[in-house]
Amino acid sequence: MPRSTAVRANGTTGAAGRPGEAAFFDVDNTLMRGASLFHVGRKMYQRKVFTLREAAGFARKQLRFILQGENLKDVHSVRDAALAFAVGLSSEDVRTLGEEVYDEMIVSKIWPGTRALTEQHMKSGRPVWLVTGTPVEVASVIASRLNLTGALGTVSEVTDGLYTGRLVGEFLHGPAKAAGVRALAEKEGLDLQNCWAYSDSYNDVPLLSLVGHPVAINPDARLRRHARDRNWPIYDFRSGRRAATLGLKSATVAGAAYGLWRGLGWVRSR
Repeated sequence: MPRSTAVRANGTTGAAGRPGEAAFFDVDNTLMRGASLFHVGRKMYQRKVFTLREAAGFARKQLRFILQGENLKDVHSVRDAALAFAVGLSSEDVRTLGEEVYDEMIVSKIWPGTRALTEQHMKSGRPVWLVTGTPVEVASVIASRLNLTGALGTVSEVTDGLYTGRLVGEFLHGPAKAAGVRALAEKEGLDLQNCWAYSDSYNDVPLLSLVGHPVAINPDARLRRHARDRNWPIYDFRSGRRAATLGLKSATVAGAAYGLWRGLGWVRSR
C-alpha cells in the first residue's frame, strides 16, 4: 500500500463488533452522486487555478460520469490535470479546500441509503473505511464529517509542505484499491472473509471479490450483470430508476445543460 494512504478519522463506534470485521465503501456514485474529484476541480476553478474552458471540460465529464458511470479516461484526465494544477500549493491549503468542497458540494449529494448502511455498520461496532481514488486529504474530510473510521485515498508527494505534482505510489483505483485494503487488513488484523465492500463500478471487482460480503450499489451495467451472476446483493438508491430511467436521464441532462449555460453566462457577465 502506498505510504500514508490510510488516514484514520477517529470515527466512533457503537456496540463492539466481532474482531476482524470491517466495511469498505467506495465514494463516487456509491456514497455520493457524481465524482468527488470533479468537485475538487470545480473548487480549484473557483480559486482561479485554471481556466473557464478547462472547467467546462470537467463539467462535461462529471455529467457523463453521473449518467454512464465511471470512465477511466475521464478520471485519469481530471487526476492528471489536478496534479499539474496543484504544483506549489501547500498541503494545508488542500486540506482547507477539502473542507470547502465537502460543505459546498458533497454533503448535499450523499445518498441517504448508503449513509444508512455506514451508520448500521458503525452501530454494530465495525470500522468503516472509505476507499477512493480521490486525494486522501479530501477523502479523510468526508470520513471525518460522517464520523467514519478513516479513509484510503490517493497520495500526492509533498516536499517542504508543497505539492510537487507527483504521486506517492499508485492512483488508488481498480486493483490498487484491493491492494490497499489487503494491506490495511493485515495492519488492522482484519479477516477479509468477514468484511463487507460496497461499490458502483465494475472496475472495483478486485476489491469486491476480496471480501466475504460484496455489495453492488447503484451499479453500472457490467457490475450489475457480474453481481447477478454471483448472487451478490444489489442496492439502487437512484431515484426512480426502475420506473423511469429514461425520463430521469433526460431530466438530468436538461437540468445539467441549463445549469451549465446559466453558469457560463454568469461568468461572462462578470
